[in-house]
Amino acid sequence: MAGLRTRHRQEVADEALVRSLFEEHGKAMLAYATRLLGDRSAAEDVVQEALVRAWRNPESLVNGKGSVRGWLLTVVRNLVIDKVRARDARPAEVAESPTTVAVERDHSDQVVDSMVVLSALDGLSLEHREVLEQMYLHGRTVTEAAEKLGIPPGTVKSRSYYGLRALRELFGNQRAEGVA
Repeated sequence: MAGLRTRHRQEVADEALVRSLFEEHGKAMLAYATRLLGDRSAAEDVVQEALVRAWRNPESLVNGKGSVRGWLLTVVRNLVIDKVRARDARPAEVAESPTTVAVERDHSDQVVDSMVVLSALDGLSLEHREVLEQMYLHGRTVTEAAEKLGIPPGTVKSRSYYGLRALRELFGNQRAEGVA
């Protein structure tokens, strides 16, 4: 029973040690690791591992050879070096070959999409539909669409804005109805 109490006290003391190390030196460790790696997420992993090493080797912290922060930052630097060496030892990743790229969508999906869009366009006013057809189906600029339709460019912009907004609302309602 006394052995269990002693072990429990030691675990509590070890946890307190790691907490105090993190509170006192954690920001400096994280800043240093982030600067070395250029990646905050990887730096957080390095700091965590450094604290685990401090927890496993508490005698290294109090051996009188330099400061605790110096020891911790040295551990961080060594872990970063190990991480970089491990990354460099792996072969470089290569891009996927065309045979492994995901299969393109079936032609029937494109037909269905076209039918849905055309049906939605039919639900718009003639003015909005004409502007959207000129700009998005024929690829014309605002100025070109204005010339083609015989209206000012500002009117083309306004009609395209309100036409697209009406389409968004229509598709948003269809999506909500499809989920329900």
